[in-house]
Amino acid sequence: MSNVETTRIADLLAGLAKFGATEKGGVTRLGYSEEDRAAQNWLLDQVKDLNLAVREDAVGNLFLRKEGTDPSLPAVAMGSHLDTVIEGGAYDGMVGVVAALEVVRLLEGKELKRALEVIVFRAEESSRFGFATMGSKFMAGKGDVEQFSTAGRKDDISFKEALTKWGCDPAKYKDAIIQKGAYDSFWEIHIEQGKVLEETNTTLGIVHNIAAPTRFKIIVEGLADHSGATPMGFRKDALVSAAKLILAVEEAATAEKENGTVATVGVVDVEPGSINVVPGQVTLWVDLRGVNETSIATALQSIHDAVKDVVDNDKVEVTMQMLTADKPVALSEDLAQLLENVCLEHGMVLDDSILPADGVKFMHMNSGAGHDAMHMADLVPTSMLFVPCRGGISHNPAEHAEVEDIKMGIDIMAEAVFIRANA
Repeated sequence: MSNVETTRIADLLAGLAKFGATEKGGVTRLGYSEEDRAAQNWLLDQVKDLNLAVREDAVGNLFLRKEGTDPSLPAVAMGSHLDTVIEGGAYDGMVGVVAALEVVRLLEGKELKRALEVIVFRAEESSRFGFATMGSKFMAGKGDVEQFSTAGRKDDISFKEALTKWGCDPAKYKDAIIQKGAYDSFWEIHIEQGKVLEETNTTLGIVHNIAAPTRFKIIVEGLADHSGATPMGFRKDALVSAAKLILAVEEAATAEKENGTVATVGVVDVEPGSINVVPGQVTLWVDLRGVNETSIATALQSIHDAVKDVVDNDKVEVTMQMLTADKPVALSEDLAQLLENVCLEHGMVLDDSILPADGVKFMHMNSGAGHDAMHMADLVPTSMLFVPCRGGISHNPAEHAEVEDIKMGIDIMAEAVFIRANA
């Protein structure tokens, strides 16, 4: 089936990377930003020849549809996101959008009973509003405009204001909800954002489970005092107490590393933030995630215990504010089996097979990162394919995936989508 043009894929990825390009060589294209809109508009111009019906839902998710011969059947959906983290790369999310559009192009001219629909989800990254996978959460009925407006970046508009600026009515956000079974299936190609595929010389990973983020704030209230006039024994230094909790977060995840649980304190807000003032308040933004719910709960309890110790020993006040607590998600085993069958038909071999000199390997694996697919899996059978990224680096200007690997992923997904579209 393959007529994938690697030049077209590379050109689309390079073109998208220009929107929000930074001096450091990265991309900062935050959800619902002007750069986000400009990138979307540019992409729509590039695929006009596909003659797709285009619409946006109540929260700005974008849908591009190619009708099938039987309108009564649910469509096969594919997609990902266009927004990035601050100083991110050119492949996270974009590969999935470009790949989905290329699958539509590959299947052009073939008779399909089901429609194909490419979805560009809004605000998959949490860099701007403090919540991840916002567009897909709204579609799954998990979104709330007021809640999503509580954790945005300093000196930025709220999510509610950004939604209005995008052209949406915040009061109508529930109109974005789709019903279970609205699609036949959902498919997403993504860079791995880890080193497993590259280090095992494997081209494709069939994803079975997606780790879920538990995100929360730890707010430490001490006492802001003069840094020169306040003796050490009389201080309630919020930053010193917060530093102990940062280490506690690290220790809690390390104790659960055999279960694949990880934790990160990604942002530290210090107030008043002056060199000659003892910090009076510190907010830690914590990301805890894994594929094992029991392990996540154990790590979270360890952090709670550490908070209690700090309160007792340092005489500061500490509160924990939960932002999101998603559950690990199991993807469709049926779709994973379909992908395996297609890989084998294409001459690929499993990672534990003897690899011929010119062979290509695939493997079964889990995702340590969250994706829009985890919310789509609540609604429809869902599957993901991973392609390697150089050095396992992601959320970084050095993020890179080889176009030939992306092409292989597109070939495999196109075949699987073709089968589902005619089922």
